[in-house]
Amino acid sequence: MAQADPTTGRSHGRRAVLRGTAAAGAALSLPLVGAAAPAQARRGRPSADWGVQAGDVTSSSGLVWVRSDRRARMLVETSATETFRNPRRWHGPLVGPDTDFTGRTALHGLPAGEQIHYRVTLADPDDPRRTGEPVYGTFRTAPHRRRDVRFLWSGDLAGQGWGINPDRGGYPIFAEMRGLNPDFFLNSGDAIYADSPIQERVELPDGGVWRNVTTEEKSKVAETLAEFRGNFRYNLLDRKLRDFNAQVPWIVQWDDHEVLNNWYPGEILDDDRYTVKDVSTLAARSLRAFSEYFPLGTLRPGEDGRVHRVVRHGPLLDVFVLDMRAYRNANSPGRQPDDAQGILGERQLEWLKRELSRSHATWKVIASDMPLGLVVPDGKTDYEAVAQGDPGAPLGRELQIAELLRHIKHRRITGTVWFTTDVHYTCAQRYDPDKAAFKDFAPFWEFVSGPMNAGGFAALDLDGTFGPDQKFVKAPTRANTPPTEGGQYFGQVDIDGSTGELTVRLREEGGAVLFTKTLVPQ
Repeated sequence: MAQADPTTGRSHGRRAVLRGTAAAGAALSLPLVGAAAPAQARRGRPSADWGVQAGDVTSSSGLVWVRSDRRARMLVETSATETFRNPRRWHGPLVGPDTDFTGRTALHGLPAGEQIHYRVTLADPDDPRRTGEPVYGTFRTAPHRRRDVRFLWSGDLAGQGWGINPDRGGYPIFAEMRGLNPDFFLNSGDAIYADSPIQERVELPDGGVWRNVTTEEKSKVAETLAEFRGNFRYNLLDRKLRDFNAQVPWIVQWDDHEVLNNWYPGEILDDDRYTVKDVSTLAARSLRAFSEYFPLGTLRPGEDGRVHRVVRHGPLLDVFVLDMRAYRNANSPGRQPDDAQGILGERQLEWLKRELSRSHATWKVIASDMPLGLVVPDGKTDYEAVAQGDPGAPLGRELQIAELLRHIKHRRITGTVWFTTDVHYTCAQRYDPDKAAFKDFAPFWEFVSGPMNAGGFAALDLDGTFGPDQKFVKAPTRANTPPTEGGQYFGQVDIDGSTGELTVRLREEGGAVLFTKTLVPQ
């Protein structure tokens, strides 16, 4: 049942922020495809037509990203107001072909709990007086004290061949999410579909035609570094996404389609679409492009790093970002009685247990790129996620999750809530030890939302090992329903600064709130 959407009452001038970023967004007028180069580019000045974005924002820091159309020096200025009177200056890197002309600048010493306005200017490295037009963005730093927090989450962007459709205005879901003015957006994976080519026309079930903007790199599966880079650039052709990026910082993780469907390290492909058969080679290229196109502090372009990390957002919230892809074992029937590697790998599991034990936040959001209790198949006999359809005692990858849940209970770690996407529908389930085969854990909730511009899929079975009690689900009844039939979802989370209560709303593109649940801190 749809419910009212309480979006008023936020501090820090929500309407003023929206007015300011609307003006900033007007500068991000990159056409969807095929237009002539802007005048400043023809004059030989660097251009930042791909917009700006911020990421991994804390109470005192953040990362700002930009892409140039040529070699350029990155300069960032920050201000407490849109006037940019007496701005602070941050000298960023020289961007060039080694990072696909992308660059990131780390901002430190920022005031906590404040709106930060920033602008990025690109300068000719041989003549600093030759600069392009500045590109503007804004974000809020995390607070030091208890304050209302809002974030959104979703994933699965432009999958199954449903790309940027000019008849729909591109990606309309980003305009809707931007209107809610969250503190940040949690992208739970499948930020691209490197294995899903975008064709110019797709026949719809009702006899109509879906039109796509497409590019050379998106016309085939991604294998080369250039093709993976082109997949990340593709989504930035959408104006609504660029406007969203200029206002809302991201916390981003990756899943399978950043490389290819259901991949695992060491896999050798049997797929005629690919000339590169070694999946680890493809994954390394994808991860490099991923590090270039997102501002993520633990993963630097061209260097070693990791996707899993903790992003702290004041006293009420820590976000534990998992990587269930890079350290997993091979997909299998999942019936092995011993499985130390599991879906997280031994080191990541120990890291997660340690960081959860150290956290003093009221709410500990576990950002998982895959669900726990939904049975996600990989072919006829193997399984892709944690659950494997056997409702009995933990086996296979379930053993690692059982160890984690036992640790949370025995260390008396409170306020854990799981958020994920991946399955292309939305649902909510409470995991109850009284209904589970494995009982040594405290009850917790898992919320699932997505996709954002991809095919919808039917609901999956539940595995009873951890006792999931599904309180809500909305899913199509057939595979790969187009976005024209609805089924595009994102979630909204509000934490009350006074009471500490956390309210989750499962939302559908178009404005409907499908399900609401308020959790009280323990």
